[in-house]
Amino acid sequence: MVFINSEGKFNDNSYLIDGSLFRLKGTMSVYIIENDGLRIMIDTSAQYAAKDIVKKMKELGIFPVHKILFTHSHWDHFQGIERLKKLMNETEIELFASEKAMQNLKNPEKINNLFDVTVKPVIDVTPLKEGEIIDLNGLKLEVINFYGHTMDSIAILDSKNKNIFVGDTVIDRLDNETFQPTFMPNDFHEVEVLKTFQKLRDLRSRYDSISLAHFGVWEGDDCDKILGEMEELHFQTKESMIQWYNENPSMEYIASKYHEKFIPNSTIFKKEHLGGLKLQMEWLTRGLRTSGYIS
Repeated sequence: MVFINSEGKFNDNSYLIDGSLFRLKGTMSVYIIENDGLRIMIDTSAQYAAKDIVKKMKELGIFPVHKILFTHSHWDHFQGIERLKKLMNETEIELFASEKAMQNLKNPEKINNLFDVTVKPVIDVTPLKEGEIIDLNGLKLEVINFYGHTMDSIAILDSKNKNIFVGDTVIDRLDNETFQPTFMPNDFHEVEVLKTFQKLRDLRSRYDSISLAHFGVWEGDDCDKILGEMEELHFQTKESMIQWYNENPSMEYIASKYHEKFIPNSTIFKKEHLGGLKLQMEWLTRGLRTSGYIS
């Protein structure tokens, strides 16, 4: 089992920084890819994490970045942009996202309402299409549409280092004992996420490791384990949560049942402290509701 969850450099060009979503370690990956002095950040985490992210960048000698890419338009992947830009105000930063993310980035009211958060509009973003290449001084990063978790999700394939950055499109596996499914609001699409699962398998010869937004880099047997269990875990969690919601729509009840069935040994979400997991269950339930699986 190979799981890289420590901050720092993990291949010739890539770095992992812990974005500490909900101020919990090991819950949000911020990745930076560097080649010949040019750097791109993948996702930002929440705004409160920006200062610590910049501090770690300076420690690692990869400050500032020149480009920032959002894998999709969920709040935890772009809320930190305004504060990060202020902390790197001497650098002109180019922003990238899927062409389908433009509307949510410019008008995040729906995101704010669904997740009970506050994110400000993001403008001047370069739209990306599948197959386009981001060139970091000769390091080619390929854009791949990975729809389903959202209908504006993209992955970035680094063929040189045989690593693929997938955002949230596959699974949120925070460690070997903690995982969460992908059916978040506001535009989860099950047919598309199943296509993405197969698309990731079809690309298998082109990567040796998968970099998840939540959380860390999975290689070797771990990589194949993720590929082998995607559909099973998706359907198991979906069907279980629908059943639990129909039994009792309390988030405390659903979080307790989820913990008991799927992640009893988690060190991130402990049985005695399920506040963070309850919030996740609320969002996942909204995803099932907006997709029509529960009413």
